[in-house]
Amino acid sequence: MRMGKIQGWVRDESGFQPSFISSKTVPGATPQAGMTARLWRLELWLAPAHVMDTWRTSASGERMGAPEKMRGFFAALRMTRVKACGVFAALALGATGAVCVAQVSAAGAGSPAALPPAPPKVTEVFPLKDVKAGEMGVAYTVFQGVTPEPMAVEILGVLHNSLGPGRDLILAKLRGSKPEYTGVVAGMSGSPVYIDGKLVGALSYRIGEFSKEPIAGITPIESMLQVRDGEIAAEARDRGFSNAAANATTGSSLFDKPSVRSTQAAVNSSPEMRPIETPLVMSGFSQDAVARFADRFKAMGLTPVAGLGGADPNAVQPEPLVPGSSVSMVLIEGDLSMSGTCTVTYVDPKRLLACGHPITQYGPVNMPMTKATVVTTLASPLNAFKIINTTQTVGAFTEDRAAAIMGQFGVKARMIPVEVEVVAPEESRTYHFSVLDNRALTPSAVLVSVYQTLSATNESASEMSYRVTGELGIKGLPDVKLDGVMTSNGMNPAAINTALFVNQAFSKVYDNERQQPVVTGLKLKVEAVPERETAAIDSARLSTTEARAGDTIEVETMLHPYQAAARMVKLKVKLPDVLTPGPMRVVVSDGATVDKMTAMTGAKHAIGLADTVAELNRAHANDRVYVTLLDHAPQAVMDGEALPSVPISMANVLEPLKAADKVQLSGESALVAGSAATDYAVSGSEVLHLDIRQ
Repeated sequence: MRMGKIQGWVRDESGFQPSFISSKTVPGATPQAGMTARLWRLELWLAPAHVMDTWRTSASGERMGAPEKMRGFFAALRMTRVKACGVFAALALGATGAVCVAQVSAAGAGSPAALPPAPPKVTEVFPLKDVKAGEMGVAYTVFQGVTPEPMAVEILGVLHNSLGPGRDLILAKLRGSKPEYTGVVAGMSGSPVYIDGKLVGALSYRIGEFSKEPIAGITPIESMLQVRDGEIAAEARDRGFSNAAANATTGSSLFDKPSVRSTQAAVNSSPEMRPIETPLVMSGFSQDAVARFADRFKAMGLTPVAGLGGADPNAVQPEPLVPGSSVSMVLIEGDLSMSGTCTVTYVDPKRLLACGHPITQYGPVNMPMTKATVVTTLASPLNAFKIINTTQTVGAFTEDRAAAIMGQFGVKARMIPVEVEVVAPEESRTYHFSVLDNRALTPSAVLVSVYQTLSATNESASEMSYRVTGELGIKGLPDVKLDGVMTSNGMNPAAINTALFVNQAFSKVYDNERQQPVVTGLKLKVEAVPERETAAIDSARLSTTEARAGDTIEVETMLHPYQAAARMVKLKVKLPDVLTPGPMRVVVSDGATVDKMTAMTGAKHAIGLADTVAELNRAHANDRVYVTLLDHAPQAVMDGEALPSVPISMANVLEPLKAADKVQLSGESALVAGSAATDYAVSGSEVLHLDIRQ
């Protein structure tokens, strides 16, 4: 903490004017209630209280580096009383000795008691162009409970274009006992900052790691209001007004300012500056689940916290949301819950702005918006955060932009219902919860939730398997069928592989480049088996080496289960009525091998949502043994579907599409001739040879 000189209107309690007090008094100044002190325009020397005290008790203050102007005072007052004001003291020479000028803070803005206890009722904007270094302001955030508390803010300067072209950041230092103790904490982003009662912006960026001082970046409120104004302009256009009329009413539109929509890549992942983390409270999740998937959420600025916080959507929180209140966005609700919390910056009757930075910067979003109670604020140089309980739902977050997220009151967010029935020998349970519908976050939310439902049972162990069946519902399209046996492997336990299996289907649907899906629900039934049910294909043989088209042959496959005796699987296969005479390869394999033979390889052309669903439903289950014939006839793979035995004339027609990666042609056609069920997750393949006679 540095020593410095300050000026400002403060109170001299001694009734005596020191030599370094300016001569003029405050015109018309009114003392505080019960006080008779005069207000003076003071020039005070300011330093940490313990330094001031050392100066006082030294012979003249000279050895400790006291300012020359003050050394004589300290020499005369060597043994007199000094009253400290918190961490810092400001000294004036009074009739009774050295007097602490009451309630003067480190930057001269007054102690917390002198700060406005609540934000202004009416929001006025403090323009960014008027922000100057050295100005003092006040910020509001909740440290405990639901009531925002004030903290002094010293403006250090403006960083031009620090977040991208035309996107400035205000640099500030937080003052006061609480922020100096806790530092900049996760959940503080969005805390409104006022100068002279006018809103200048929101605390939003953390500066440095393990910083000894609470220095933060402030997103200018003008940038944040563009998010609101863009939504208002869109509403106006929907009602038939022109863009000009909308802008005349609400100011510049978000959509007219591409700088607002610039990506968060302008702020890299270096430790010098990054968005203040959003604490992600995960209730119902184990520490193991949080640890395994934390990186997925940390990459978006969310700090996963397991067990420290909860959700009670039925709780009534009568206090309204005001600037400085904590507000939460819900990712999962029900038997499991997950929510991220930041701070409200701006409120009007219809909407609010919060965070001061993006969460996903996805743009239009649809997440429930709830009130929140801060149980306490955990101070830590490594990971300081607010411990949160979310309460009643008050609307939905509808915009996630570069400068802010916006929520609208009274709007209901659409959630995806999920049901997971876990059947185990000793303990069975059905979980009901809902996840947000968001392209960036839904797959990760489903992934960690499915894993948690499986790992929460006492039967969960490393050497076990899960038989999975289920449906992923998509509006206007057939359900995506989920079917397979998931087991542990050298990398992951069975629960992880099961969650990844479900997530793969979710991700393929959500990553469709041509159409945004409307997922109507996910229903899973998972049967837990307390052993590792895997089997490798050891060998295979055909009942004959020669056959004609239309004949029936028998295929014998030797499976070797994990730590068990080998098992023979027999399968009768009827050959197609039309086959090319000559040698033909017969592949006995697992389902993954068949998928590779019937899918495009290398660069893939984007396919529509309907084709994606069809492709997922054509995937071959991993608990069966397949017999595939490789006939000497051209095969085309187009829109995710294999077209075997394509005539040469048709292959020539499709040739131009090959150059555009819209179709893939090969000289062999893969024909799945039959399959046999097993009780294992099968892996491996064998290639056999069969002569086709005329």
